[in-house]
Amino acid sequence: MKSLYRIVAACALALAAAAAAQSFPTKPIRLIVTYPPGGGADLMARLVAPKMAETLGQPVVVENKPGASGQIGAAEVARAAPDGHTLMLDAANHAVNPSLFPKLPYDPQSAFQPISLLVQFPNVLVVTQGFPANDVKDLIALAKAKPGSVAFASSGNGSAQHLAGELFRQKAGVEMTHVPYKGGGPALNDVIGGQVPVFFANMASGLPHIKAGKLRALAITGAKRSSALPEAPTMSEAGLAGYEVYEWNAIFAPAGTPAPVVGKLFDAISRAMQSADVRERVAALGGEIAALPPGETAAFIRAQTDLWGRVVRAGGIKAE
Repeated sequence: MKSLYRIVAACALALAAAAAAQSFPTKPIRLIVTYPPGGGADLMARLVAPKMAETLGQPVVVENKPGASGQIGAAEVARAAPDGHTLMLDAANHAVNPSLFPKLPYDPQSAFQPISLLVQFPNVLVVTQGFPANDVKDLIALAKAKPGSVAFASSGNGSAQHLAGELFRQKAGVEMTHVPYKGGGPALNDVIGGQVPVFFANMASGLPHIKAGKLRALAITGAKRSSALPEAPTMSEAGLAGYEVYEWNAIFAPAGTPAPVVGKLFDAISRAMQSADVRERVAALGGEIAALPPGETAAFIRAQTDLWGRVVRAGGIKAE
């Protein structure tokens, strides 16, 4: 009899979830961005939100909740009702924070339901015009000849640029000096000014300075060449096999969001990412459309979390 009750209860829950999905969404959807206005994550949110709204028939309202490397916004989403009306757009630090911070205000493995990986942006390894290395092999040779003499800038400890440089250091077997800044803008300005010679730049912010001749691109950190900078080789082509790094953005819902609702949200995201103006904008920024479904997105994030966990532990990296 108990087993019959369980079956009836399960059926009732399934029917309730299906009914909720049919009527979803019933009100505007909050898309919480875990970073400030004006950055890459904010840009992606404001590109995709109106397109999602067209499919879903309700406004998708972007709200910036920055702070603590994305933890403040993520904690709010983790506490939200799992009904699909509160979502999170996060960045690559989502996969770094579990290793970088000893305690988070949520369980990164169980608090969220990944909906879709949106885009991947390779970094570009740039050097100042006067730097003596003409390619990646030259850079590695210089760093090996004088350990610690070559410095690279980043936007802070544990940032995407720092970890890209740390992975380079580990794979190339060289010692380099990390120079952290409080943000990517100040770091990029000092690299352009010649104070620090090496930077793993965000593609979108680095491209204009490469095109203007202020910086030289040695390699792209993705698996294939970028259409925005086709003359730059990949890191593997340049001689450092197995090196592949991306900055990325993904959308999440609170854990427990019904599968039919997740399916509706993924459909809206997929349609948004295939629209011509979104594709053109992402390509102009040097990015690649991903639009992976929930299962593949979850697998991607697990792999990224494992990768950066190894890098953080091997490098002894601590949060600022």
